[in-house]
Amino acid sequence: MRRRPHVPGCPLPQREGVDPVRLRLPGEGPWATVRDHLAERLAPGAAVVDAMLDRGEFVLADGAAVTPATPYEPGLFVWFHRELAPEEPVPFGIEVVYRDAHILVADKPHFLATTPRGSHITDTALARLRRELDLPQLGAAHRLDRLTAGLVLFTLRPEERGRYQTLFRDRRIHKEYEGVAPYRPELALPRTVQSRIEKEPGRLTAEEVPGEPNAVSHIELLAHRAGLGRYRLLPTTGRTHQLRVHMNALGIPLLGDPLYPEVAPADAPEDLDSPLQLLARTLEFTDPVTGRRHRFDSRRRLSAWPAAE
Repeated sequence: MRRRPHVPGCPLPQREGVDPVRLRLPGEGPWATVRDHLAERLAPGAAVVDAMLDRGEFVLADGAAVTPATPYEPGLFVWFHRELAPEEPVPFGIEVVYRDAHILVADKPHFLATTPRGSHITDTALARLRRELDLPQLGAAHRLDRLTAGLVLFTLRPEERGRYQTLFRDRRIHKEYEGVAPYRPELALPRTVQSRIEKEPGRLTAEEVPGEPNAVSHIELLAHRAGLGRYRLLPTTGRTHQLRVHMNALGIPLLGDPLYPEVAPADAPEDLDSPLQLLARTLEFTDPVTGRRHRFDSRRRLSAWPAAE
């Protein structure tokens, strides 16, 4: 059995709640220096790498700065912070609904990414909570789509994170979502939808394809009025965009969805007043560390379904 390499402790502090990037040099290659490898590997190119080297921004495990002459060593770890582009802040707050010595449960707003990714780095739920609560070790046990609001489980101790992630992997956590979509009186509900969903790298949308099902969702109608329905959505699996794909396949796409049934133009501005009508309403599980039974419910409401209902 192949052993995982020992990863030294990170020698750089977080920046705005964001961890530095860690690279491990390949086991073999033609590079004489670390600089040569970085210039070839990193997208910004040689000029940017050289400028960062001059400023001492690449460091080794002992905190020593990489220089243009640092010899290439297979398996060596290198850390650095990416240059961060300005981000348009999401103008909605994130609420902590529970915290103990092991976990934190947050109620995330629409449009806020869970973890740093792509063009959303510093204005994410994880980075915000790390900064605002002074919790640099905070980690996400799972993720919600950026456009989905609701409950997200975070861990306070890195050594325990895997145990909470296993809850999601092994389907030992009960998740309930709420959605608002068109009402179709001829559609028989409740029902369980099973299909095979695949998402190709580089594509914005996932799609149902022939093959053995890998996505299962139970869908119930809670109420309807004025041509709209309020639905309870219970995913058994966790494929990318699963609930959005299944609702669209039933002919009742979620309101405010910029991908299903049609992809909005790439240059179309986001309408913060018309978010995707999908909410991660409930998380329920037995804590794998303390043995305590937890149930958490979001305090948010979907804007397309007034609070009077």
